[in-house]
Amino acid sequence: MALLPENIVDRLIQMERRIQALSTAVNTRPPLNEIRPTTVSSPAKPVLRVFDGYNHELFADDIATGGLARPWLQLMPPVDHQNVAKWPSTTSTAFTPIAQSFNPVWQPKMRLMMYTRASSGAAGQVKVMVDGQQFGPTVPAGTNFDHTGLLPVDLPTKFGKVMTVEIHAAVTSASGTVYAQTVSMYGTQT
Repeated sequence: MALLPENIVDRLIQMERRIQALSTAVNTRPPLNEIRPTTVSSPAKPVLRVFDGYNHELFADDIATGGLARPWLQLMPPVDHQNVAKWPSTTSTAFTPIAQSFNPVWQPKMRLMMYTRASSGAAGQVKVMVDGQQFGPTVPAGTNFDHTGLLPVDLPTKFGKVMTVEIHAAVTSASGTVYAQTVSMYGTQT
């Protein structure tokens, strides 16, 4: 067997020690799926803040009570879901906007639920438009609209900007009234 110079053996031993040290460091690293205070003795709760390149706070937790602090999320105002006569309505035989809201775009998808009705003996249709493009199906009046889908907007350019959501309705019978009342609307992930 040929003799190896001592420096190669020493180098192999050093490499083995370094590999062992790296292996130990990797296996003792704390998990990255939770946030912990910077010191073990600190009784303070961890704080989560995410900033963009301009030091704008994009995401934050509520350190006082828990939950999400930013971005703020809109909530639906209470509505009278029992008294159909108070709902947005139309007697037009062409699709007409009967309700409108303005909402920031934070997520790529939206879920919208609404009740629809038609007056006695009447028939009609209801649809939802987002920035002038249809969102979800057109439903016959009397059928509840419940749709979750991708927003018909370009998310990268629309992110954080306001989109317009409109409820359109039309009477399809000779006469009557079509009603619609949104009861839930929120953004969601893909």
